[in-house]
Amino acid sequence: MMVSLASLWLPILLSAVFVFIISSVIHMVFTYHQSDFGKVPKEDEVMDALRPFNIPEGDYVFPRAARAKDMKSEEYKEKVIKGPVAFFTMLKSGEQSMTGSLVQWFLYSILISIFSGYIASVALSPGASYLEVFRFAGTTAFAGYSLGLMQNSIWYKRKWSSTLKSMFDGLLYALFTAGTFGWLWPAA
Repeated sequence: MMVSLASLWLPILLSAVFVFIISSVIHMVFTYHQSDFGKVPKEDEVMDALRPFNIPEGDYVFPRAARAKDMKSEEYKEKVIKGPVAFFTMLKSGEQSMTGSLVQWFLYSILISIFSGYIASVALSPGASYLEVFRFAGTTAFAGYSLGLMQNSIWYKRKWSSTLKSMFDGLLYALFTAGTFGWLWPAA
């Protein structure tokens, strides 16, 4: 007998709340993410140089080739050799609010918990042992929170140390998600 996803509403919501709290503690109390981003040399001069371009919010790369075949052109190759070469994200200028990001983070955590619950509900029956539930929900949550982060280091050259720290965070989130599902799994 399969467990219905609707019967897992409490562990789905509660695990997302736990992840939200844990992630807040990680980022407000512990300092290991402070080295994720470096400071640009001559920051004020760089900011002053970019300001007149009024670059809209978004993700950018330079130099940028319009098509893959353009990357073989001498002009493009010269730009790459001359540098700088960068991937960057522009944010809106002005006071930054975290409200939208925090709401999105919570919704994302719910989504990870829904998938964790779904995989466990298809694999396990009511009354499954804590460790069985923990294994399925935790593995799925870890995949959701952590494995996709490696792409940023592979393709966009984000520091592996930053990616591995974020993957460690994802492991913590997965453990709490797994524990919540194991604790609140429906009885037989």
